[in-house]
Amino acid sequence: MTIKVLFVCTANLCRSPMAEGVFRTLAERAGVADGFEIDSAGTSEAHVGKPPVPEAIEVAASRGYDITDVRARQVTSDDIARFDYPLAMDSSHLVAMRWLAPRALVGKPRMFLSFAPPMGVIDVLDPIGGPRPEFERALSLIEAGCKGLLERLKPQIKRAI
Repeated sequence: MTIKVLFVCTANLCRSPMAEGVFRTLAERAGVADGFEIDSAGTSEAHVGKPPVPEAIEVAASRGYDITDVRARQVTSDDIARFDYPLAMDSSHLVAMRWLAPRALVGKPRMFLSFAPPMGVIDVLDPIGGPRPEFERALSLIEAGCKGLLERLKPQIKRAI
């Protein structure tokens, strides 16, 4: 059994690639990476094929996550159907994914931070164009969400092994 996780932001240039890198690394460290298919996408087609922005790559690398191989792509309705956990970085992405979803799956996309411990925020704000501390803040939220998500899903992976 493979659990398919998709992280979605606007351009697939910072938040969702960082989430993909964090979750992949945490799953590898926990010895359960083989139980997951992990990907990221954006709601916009404007940057398809481009790598994450340098600030996202640098901030992720400073905490031990490699996202250099990620390339932007646009989320599709097929993604909503195929992935078990299509996760939105902010509420605008949730709306976009629900519009895109096949009618029977409109409730499938979820907020990414719903898996994090209560922190008083539901959105990972877009740091693009801001100073490095905004990327650091976004990555801290992403780490909390990824840790919570992995803890929630690990029992399913271990049962399947």
